[in-house]
Amino acid sequence: MKYLVLIYSNPTSWTDPPRPEDEWGWREHLAVNADLIESGELISAHPLAAPPATKTVRVRDGIVSTTDGPYAEAKEYLAGYYLVECESFDRALEIAAQMPDARISGVEVRPVMGNEGLEM
Repeated sequence: MKYLVLIYSNPTSWTDPPRPEDEWGWREHLAVNADLIESGELISAHPLAAPPATKTVRVRDGIVSTTDGPYAEAKEYLAGYYLVECESFDRALEIAAQMPDARISGVEVRPVMGNEGLEM
């Protein structure tokens, strides 16, 4: 089964480039990546650009408009993701708990649906 592990962050939690005090988090992500590659569970993982680099697209009555920033106004934003394939939802939750971001903000785990619905 595939799961999307969504990492939420507050813009003040991490900086780019990382500050020396942020390096523990990046090291932990690299370790999680290595473990998931070794176990064969990692499909893809990427950080996302910060909210100022985001555009939201809407189409209303055939008219396309774009606005700066993410869709929702919030203190936390989607900062990155892991797409994993593992044996169970419980295992996906274990993977999410390994993310350093789970100790700072939040990590969401969402089952991936195929064309037929949930793979579960």
